[in-house]
Amino acid sequence: MRRATHQLLDRPLVFDDPLAGAIAGEAEEDANAQHPFSRALRAFLAVRSRYAEDQLARAVGQGVQQYVVLGAGLDTFAYRNPFPGLQVFEVDHPATQAWKRARIEEARIPVPGNVTFAPVDFERESLADGLSRAGFDRAGAAFYSWLGVTPYLSREAFDATVGFIAAMPPGSGVAFDFAVDRRLLTPLQQAGLDAMASRVARAGEPFQLFFDPAALASDLARLGLGEIEDLGGDAINAVYFAGRADGLAVGGGGHLLSAWVK
Repeated sequence: MRRATHQLLDRPLVFDDPLAGAIAGEAEEDANAQHPFSRALRAFLAVRSRYAEDQLARAVGQGVQQYVVLGAGLDTFAYRNPFPGLQVFEVDHPATQAWKRARIEEARIPVPGNVTFAPVDFERESLADGLSRAGFDRAGAAFYSWLGVTPYLSREAFDATVGFIAAMPPGSGVAFDFAVDRRLLTPLQQAGLDAMASRVARAGEPFQLFFDPAALASDLARLGLGEIEDLGGDAINAVYFAGRADGLAVGGGGHLLSAWVK
């Protein structure tokens, strides 16, 4: 819904997603859409998708032909994919994926032949098993997007997924967002994090995982990933939001990171 709101309210677009409104469906107008916190959150949710797809374009340019969307939710890339040779695997919980497929059908969004749905219940099977069942080629390089997921994971689940990606052939990579350890945030950033944490906890999905960015980079290198780029709020704003007349920008509580198999 926030990606859809970005299409309507913000110019220039940071992330062009013409299908966001259709897949989100009808929704009441957000009276708080121009509140500073809402704008900053909307900016981050838009730019994290833009960042992941920018990194994907790099991977495709280097010959990668498989794209894995982990925790796909209502991601729309597969239905506006500009790369004809790219196979897209959408990974999500079976119930969530069934809901997404119903939304696609209701919105009359065509499903291209190079899209494969990979329902995975991580309480019963591994990512490797789910992807293998979907026809994923472990011998071929792949790029992974992993957006809006890591704060809800245990550290063990995070490490297992990174380890799986790091074991892929060279040229593979990943882009994900993560939440910064509260102790490293400013008071204003802490207030924003606390508000979000309270909201998701009430919904039954509490935040669990936070990182010290420096320690995370070291851990990713230990697990086998390199070329690590970690963008905090200032860097994100410098790359994606500089010179805007509307002042749209992200806060500093969330980071965007990409890394590549050595």
